[in-house]
Amino acid sequence: MSIISREIVIGGPKGVIRVTGPALSEEIASLSMDETLDSFRKPQDQKKALEEIAMLVEGRVYIAVKEDMLIGYVTFHPPEKFERWGRGGLDCIRELGAIEVSRNFRGMKLALTLMELSFCCGAMDDYIVIATEYYWHWDLKGTNLSTWEYRRMLEAVMSSVGMRPRETDESEISSHPANVLMVRIGKNVSKEDSEAFERLLIKKKEIEFSN
Repeated sequence: MSIISREIVIGGPKGVIRVTGPALSEEIASLSMDETLDSFRKPQDQKKALEEIAMLVEGRVYIAVKEDMLIGYVTFHPPEKFERWGRGGLDCIRELGAIEVSRNFRGMKLALTLMELSFCCGAMDDYIVIATEYYWHWDLKGTNLSTWEYRRMLEAVMSSVGMRPRETDESEISSHPANVLMVRIGKNVSKEDSEAFERLLIKKKEIEFSN
């Protein structure tokens, strides 16, 4: 399926912001990185990671840009082969790897706009999109939210495109009650792939039934 780049332009007191993607690696490389984008790693290291994801055949990066500065992003890529979601042999799984917005531009619904653009026009309808959300990555200090308030905020952003919390016994998700797996099964995903994914969610049941 061909990938068409799209753009949403937002105007306001902080100037004109472009939300666009999927972005090319070269486009990301040409931008400066907002220094507050540090939830996952140092800003320049994260920028390099974004460039590498954009170079993947199945990678997609959507970005929010103010002039020549990258101020927000969301990434999608196939899960790592060593993870549960990659070991299942389902080529239709895409992981929402990270979503982040600069602390200097929060309150503008940029996260919602990034998600809207990523899923618009059926762009993700061929895929099972998952997001593994771990509380230790959350910017509780920068947002002044509690762990559970932050989780509710994340769920609201992701539910705007049809992602829903799903129960799983995957070890990192189940290691803390605030961690959550969010899932959206695209309307074009086959019944066989949907059923195979359901079996990936709870592996303990599979073990119990085999005994």
